[in-house]
Amino acid sequence: MKKTWKTIAGVVFSLSLLVSGCSQGASTNSAGGQAGGATAGNGNASSMTKEAGVFVYAASGEYQPFSYFKDGQLTGFDVEIGNEIAKRLGLEPKPVTSPFSGIIAGVKEGRYDAAIASHAITEERKQQVDFVDPYYLSGGQLFVRPDGTISTLEGLKGKEVAVALGTTHEKMAREYTDNIKTYDSDVTALRALEQGKHDVVITDSVVGEIAIAQGLKLKKSGSPLSEVKHGIAVRKGNTELLNKINEVLKQMMEDGTYVKLSEKYFKRDISKAE
Repeated sequence: MKKTWKTIAGVVFSLSLLVSGCSQGASTNSAGGQAGGATAGNGNASSMTKEAGVFVYAASGEYQPFSYFKDGQLTGFDVEIGNEIAKRLGLEPKPVTSPFSGIIAGVKEGRYDAAIASHAITEERKQQVDFVDPYYLSGGQLFVRPDGTISTLEGLKGKEVAVALGTTHEKMAREYTDNIKTYDSDVTALRALEQGKHDVVITDSVVGEIAIAQGLKLKKSGSPLSEVKHGIAVRKGNTELLNKINEVLKQMMEDGTYVKLSEKYFKRDISKAE
């Protein structure tokens, strides 16, 4: 009987070692897959993307016509640009939405492969992420109700200004006033302005123009505040993805794909200044 119990104990011990070894092996493989990025299982993928064969990019989903929901589907200029980039890289596009103020942090932390969300290229942002070559030009603009008279940044003093949180427009406004109301999207800020809230909105000129064309009773006021280059952001050091997106954007410019998408949403080529 003693011998039998010794035999059973030995078998149990051996099995426990085997299970432990399998568990450690699975953990190592999983970690290796994460560290290796998309190198495994897909000839078109590489370590430049977080998921094998997939291009995960972020947009706000609240920035019509760049990214917005229509009939429950995410669409817009930025989304179509992102999908075309993925297609040409041989990857599956996976657009995800996030509040604009958190997108750059998401790229920096590796939650997204890229941000295709109309980010102005600034020195502050370049400290956190890398940008591909600019893919469109635009600039800040003041928008007021039809009877509004504010037409300069100096005129913001003592006024209530609405902006989208985390934008360069918010930073610009804070240089002139502390009376600022923030929204998750520029379009929401513009709608609030039309409804009688706030005195002025600072947003991208293209976004404001389209909101007006779609029926908002607002107007542009004063001269353009700036000319801004907008870029696609990738994680710092991901030069492979950076270079490939640059190559793809150049192809899209040369073969007319970019202009076709730009004219679809803006009636002009927004890669060029007005």
